Amino acid sequence: MIHPPLVALVGNPNAGKSALFNALTGARQKVGNYPGVTVERHSGRLALDDGRPVELVDLPGAYSLDPASADERVTRDVVTGSGRYERRPDALVVVVDAANLDNHLRFALQLIALGLPVIVALNMVDLAERDGLTLDPAVLARELGVPVIPTVAVRKRGLDSLRAALTELVGGSAPAAAVSPEAQAPMPVLQRRARQIAQAAILAETPGRRWGMMLDSVALHPVFGPLLLLALLFVMFQAVFAWSEAPIGWIEDGFAALEAFVSGALPAGFLRSLITDGLIAGVGAVLVFLPQILILFLFILVLEASGYMVRAAFLMDRMMARVGLSGRAFIPLLSSFACAVPGIMATRTIDDERDRLTTILIAPLMTCSARLPVYTIIIGAFIPDRTVAGWIGLQGLVLLGLYVMGILGAFVAALALRRTVTKGASSGFMMEMPKYQWPQWRDVALGLWTRTLIFLKRAGTIIALTTVVLWALLSFPKPPEGSRVSPVDYSVAGRIAGGLEAVVRPIGFNRDIALALIPAMAAREVAVSAIGTVYAIDDPEGAGGQRALGDKLRGRWSLPTALAFLMWFVFAPQCISTIAVTRRETNGWKWPAFMVGYLFAAAYIMAGLTYWLAVAVGL
Repeated sequence: MIHPPLVALVGNPNAGKSALFNALTGARQKVGNYPGVTVERHSGRLALDDGRPVELVDLPGAYSLDPASADERVTRDVVTGSGRYERRPDALVVVVDAANLDNHLRFALQLIALGLPVIVALNMVDLAERDGLTLDPAVLARELGVPVIPTVAVRKRGLDSLRAALTELVGGSAPAAAVSPEAQAPMPVLQRRARQIAQAAILAETPGRRWGMMLDSVALHPVFGPLLLLALLFVMFQAVFAWSEAPIGWIEDGFAALEAFVSGALPAGFLRSLITDGLIAGVGAVLVFLPQILILFLFILVLEASGYMVRAAFLMDRMMARVGLSGRAFIPLLSSFACAVPGIMATRTIDDERDRLTTILIAPLMTCSARLPVYTIIIGAFIPDRTVAGWIGLQGLVLLGLYVMGILGAFVAALALRRTVTKGASSGFMMEMPKYQWPQWRDVALGLWTRTLIFLKRAGTIIALTTVVLWALLSFPKPPEGSRVSPVDYSVAGRIAGGLEAVVRPIGFNRDIALALIPAMAAREVAVSAIGTVYAIDDPEGAGGQRALGDKLRGRWSLPTALAFLMWFVFAPQCISTIAVTRRETNGWKWPAFMVGYLFAAAYIMAGLTYWLAVAVGL
């Protein structure tokens, strides 16, 4: 049986291959799977200018001939003829994005070096021109040594020229080149060559594009890039304290007025204690941190919308590769800074099972937004509000240090896991760099509003319910009249905490912390509301609010205890929801139990080391 010539469309993801395939084949398509894998195979018929039929196959998008996923493995096997899927193509149509030429040419150079007849489809030239970039296809063809046809697949522009070039190529009048060593050249070498070719082909570009290249020369620099990222994080955490002081005061004044109103409207008794000591003291102790959480997310949303966050991912990928993490793990870990639950779910994009499992197991070490109330109440109470070197806020510097400690802890854990229980080779990944742009402030405001609703819903459900249950356990049974025993110590919760205190006393924790650790498993913020409820019952005449709670902490805790408490929350497992989603994503209780065990051990050891060292140096 004589087969028609096989031509493969190949290129990076998002280059417009599928649009070009649909424009060339129309309704003459077949869809199936490659044998042995769940990767879809799209093929169709194309009639050349001389009437000969050609089978056109749309290969999965890939970034290089070094596969990092099943899709890329299929593409590599087909174009090199090393797989059992079908015969090797007779020619390649390499589709590149004209607006992202230097990145897409990197893969194109590898494909051209294979020695097959090649045509480059310079796609989406209209979008490149809209963004101020004009290219010379003739220069590009001369540099690459293959025909280059400008196309706009979605508008069916350039298809006649592409079909004519393909007719000449498949006809045999354009002999294939020999296989070049460039097919296996190191990626940095290919990147430099691709950038040189792209620059040579540029006829004109706007100042905005040139500014973008200049910014990237700093933002992606191996030395200046990490320094810029660290500076942005520093400013962000300084702002968390500096900008939130006034709105926190407004919220505290509002809760103080509400507590005074309830105390005046209701007689002393069960109901008033439930509302003032339980709900207002507990939930209010968490809600005052809403301004700090919103400031944190304001920075994150602006960095995402501006296009910088992808650059940060590129910088972090270099560091992550050194500890055996896949670059694909960055986005799930970044999501975990908001909440570990969506971060763990986002690991589904990681194809390698060992990489995915490692990412799941370290995701709780990323400092989620629920930890922020715990951090800020302790920092506000024990770290002086003063500057270092005349202009650096000490409180913001400590908060930055806690986030960095969580990241370093995740890297150490990943290194240990990749050399033991998840041992195996890690895979890298490629990413597209979006252009820099001003954030759409309407979208930023909408994102902040969404975070506000999520936080208020959490405070009104999980935190409120846990606080009420804790209040009940702290309030009953009541000590006899005239007893000198604290109401908290006499209560059910106090007696439970007494037993737990014996376990945590060696690392500097007291009864109050022992009481807070158990409900904190429901939600991290509950640790603050639990402590607020404890002190409200112990001191019913005391004022509420963040500052008042900080004063009570300073009176009952030592500085080494406070520092150990902070270190505990850097490493301790997150909420029950995180454990539940880990069980679902790993299909069993084995890995969630392992995760909880190693994180509790790390939290206990690090909190103990912090406490013992602080005591040893006289803090």
